[in-house]
Amino acid sequence: PKVSVWEVSKWILKRGTQQRKAAAPLPLWPSPDQTSATALSRELAMASQSSFDVTTGVDLQEGDNAVNQAQKEIAQRYDFKGSKASIDYRRADALLVLVADDDFKMRALFDVLQTKLIKRQVPVKNLEVGETLPAGGDTVRKEIKLKTALDSDTAKKVAAAIKEAKLKKVQAAIQGEQVRVSSPSKDDLQEAMRILRGKDFGVELKFGNYR
Repeated sequence: PKVSVWEVSKWILKRGTQQRKAAAPLPLWPSPDQTSATALSRELAMASQSSFDVTTGVDLQEGDNAVNQAQKEIAQRYDFKGSKASIDYRRADALLVLVADDDFKMRALFDVLQTKLIKRQVPVKNLEVGETLPAGGDTVRKEIKLKTALDSDTAKKVAAAIKEAKLKKVQAAIQGEQVRVSSPSKDDLQEAMRILRGKDFGVELKFGNYR
């Protein structure tokens, strides 16, 4: 059969278009619409999550107040009259240095300090109490470190406790000196908090930054 020049030209043009489409490379990056949809889904997922942060700490100003009160009591007590008992509060280092005449006086000095710390609501669980050691001038010395943040080991224990509880969709992530606990269920977060309060991590846990 005879084919016109017009039909031949039309077929060649159509064939060329099909070949170009087949050879076109796939886009390397998602389209703007795809990117927007992905970002939106992430934002919605984050918005549906509730969370709180687990930390610890000591109010250093209240520690200062407790030391001042302890020093005043020591100065007035008869059993400390003429003694070398003293409390050095190195606030920048979160450190207390106690000096006393002997072990007996050191125990009495520590009892006074601890009582004042409790009254000022400074958590005694956050005291890392060192041993009583001989010092110069026939005295003894004790250092007490104030734990102002979660160390890495304690943070790992907190996160592990959440994991061991096997609460559905509750996750714990260590973020520096805190642990963030998140879940879409606020009831599950309350249960996670209850579980953490029932365990001893060597420090007083604080819960905050609720979202």
